[in-house]
Amino acid sequence: MAQQSLPATGREWHLVARPQGWPTPADFALVEAPVTAPAPGRILVRNEYLSVDPYMRGRMNDAKSYAPPYALGEAMHGGAVGRVVASAAEGFEPGDAVLHGLGWREYADVPADQAFKVDAGAAPLQAYLGVLGMPGLTAYAGLLRVGRFQEGDAVFVSGAAGAVGSVVGQVAKLRGASLVVGSAGSDEKVRKLVEEYGFDAAFNYKNGDVVGQLAKAAPEGIDVYFDNVGGEHLEAAIGALHVHGRAVLCGAIAQYNDTTPPAAPRNLATVIGKRLTLQGMLVGDHYDLQREFVTEVGGWLRDGRLRFEETVVDGFDNAVDAFLGLLRGANTGKMLVHVG
Repeated sequence: MAQQSLPATGREWHLVARPQGWPTPADFALVEAPVTAPAPGRILVRNEYLSVDPYMRGRMNDAKSYAPPYALGEAMHGGAVGRVVASAAEGFEPGDAVLHGLGWREYADVPADQAFKVDAGAAPLQAYLGVLGMPGLTAYAGLLRVGRFQEGDAVFVSGAAGAVGSVVGQVAKLRGASLVVGSAGSDEKVRKLVEEYGFDAAFNYKNGDVVGQLAKAAPEGIDVYFDNVGGEHLEAAIGALHVHGRAVLCGAIAQYNDTTPPAAPRNLATVIGKRLTLQGMLVGDHYDLQREFVTEVGGWLRDGRLRFEETVVDGFDNAVDAFLGLLRGANTGKMLVHVG
């Protein structure tokens, strides 16, 4: 395919202020940036879908972490899928569908060794940002490798209607869990977990204390807890875990915008007596499972045994609104921005 004529400029979202507590639209700016032909070894991609993810909130702080903070006055980074519009790199041609890490912009100038061609015929392009992408691999590796899931285990998942949690619960069921319980933030999400995703039980954490609702849903306790929320959910799970139980600490969205330390969990001493394992995870440690993951999960998708949902916000102008909505729990499944 011939290279397309390029526009003079494209838009990108910059972080212009460090949020104090909850981010606001004033912390971001929509900026025009020049679009130029790629240098040797690089490709220019017209982004079609952008990913907004909870981890991005941490990168807005000027604090040491596993990923460097976003620089003020520069375009932010994040997962994106799109089509090559110009290539100066062997192995990439205009029209190729690619996955890369330079989201938050309409046009991305990407080093070729940091772009991955994907098969847009095997699955919708945006699926490579969700169920077949980073969130799906997080769920798969977190449950099976970090959580050491075994057939017959009872599993509790917080944030269970999100991009990661919904896959965790389904993989657990497909791998033979004795019980899968999920928590979510609305009655409609709870209904989806049970009726559409196959969870055995689910509860709305806003309807009462998490400890009591978990005890009712899993009266005999749990073996594995997949934590996307932190705080009171982690405290409840520690109380419910069996001896030698495992907790996968994937996220703590309940406290990402707090300006004071969380009150819970207050029962960490229980970890000693129960000999629990509480292990943090980053998906970047587990990309060696990528081929196995895509093969197994892709098979479940093709035969209809694993379901996924996306919340798509249309329009690049609305990317910040999508991100802020994600932090409020406005999504079911993966939150995406359709660049348009």
